[in-house]
Amino acid sequence: MPLTPDQKKELEAQMQEYVGKPISEPTPGRDVVNEPMIRQWCDAMGDTNPAYLDPDAAKSSVHGDLVAPPTMLQAWTMEGFSMHEGYDEPRNNEHRLHKLLTEHGYTSVVATNTEQGYTRYLKPGDTVTAETFIDEISEEKATALGIGYFINTRTKFTDQDGEEVGWLTFRVLKFIPQQQPQQADASDTPASSAPARIAAPRGHDNSAWWAEVDAGKIPIQTCNQCGELFHPPRPMCGKCGAMDMGYVTSSGKGTIHTFTVIHHPQFPGYDFPILAVLVDLEEGTRLMSNMVDCKPEDLHVGMAVQGSVEEGEDGMKLPVFRRAG
Repeated sequence: MPLTPDQKKELEAQMQEYVGKPISEPTPGRDVVNEPMIRQWCDAMGDTNPAYLDPDAAKSSVHGDLVAPPTMLQAWTMEGFSMHEGYDEPRNNEHRLHKLLTEHGYTSVVATNTEQGYTRYLKPGDTVTAETFIDEISEEKATALGIGYFINTRTKFTDQDGEEVGWLTFRVLKFIPQQQPQQADASDTPASSAPARIAAPRGHDNSAWWAEVDAGKIPIQTCNQCGELFHPPRPMCGKCGAMDMGYVTSSGKGTIHTFTVIHHPQFPGYDFPILAVLVDLEEGTRLMSNMVDCKPEDLHVGMAVQGSVEEGEDGMKLPVFRRAG
């Protein structure tokens, strides 16, 4: 049932008590900033900036030594594999705030946006500590997903001297879904269909790519002027600046560059664990997709794979990969 005005006023007063509070104790990074992790990050991202990878080139740069990519900032303090574990009771103030809203009918949550800012470059040997605060909670908003509250958190990252090196903001919407499930008599109501996977958004820049997938192909966007291949699709060639784009069809052959086994959070419509792989296609580009017909323990970097386009029970066509041979 909808909240009465007095109930909503009381809820909002309880929510505002969390504003300004830290989510938990400051989180120190498990490792100091180090060259192996920088190299692995650059490998995964395809970043070849010598300031991150080449000590000699870095010494002659404005930095005077190797530095870490700024976008690694959050990675230094992430908890690692333990983050996949769920919880029965709230462990911190963010959990408690979400539980409060859930108990009042705001049962769904979706991340909406994040921003980062960098105060200085990190160098090998630096230590990083993160402290996150609940920064702001909006008034109730009506959105396409449903009515709810936007919750903003702000994380400050500091070094071994307590000096700020960067920050991150993160916003989620905790909301009441537009269509709530209805109680019905099972005797005269047909069984509901299983939840479907989330459909990929299609827009001006990627609709042609998805049209190729719908036709059963694994497409790679190509510049019709210089022949450069790239993925994901974009409106302009990053090499020559042309805007005349086409597609070639990949053979689907490749090797696993890196992978992750996703256990949590578990969304309806998906089979868990999900084996997400980043594949080096033989044409020279990379494609992120799912590995199927494979056990998590059998996955390894460098595994030869073969891609194909398959249609799921929900009618959605997606590229997937299997072990080659």
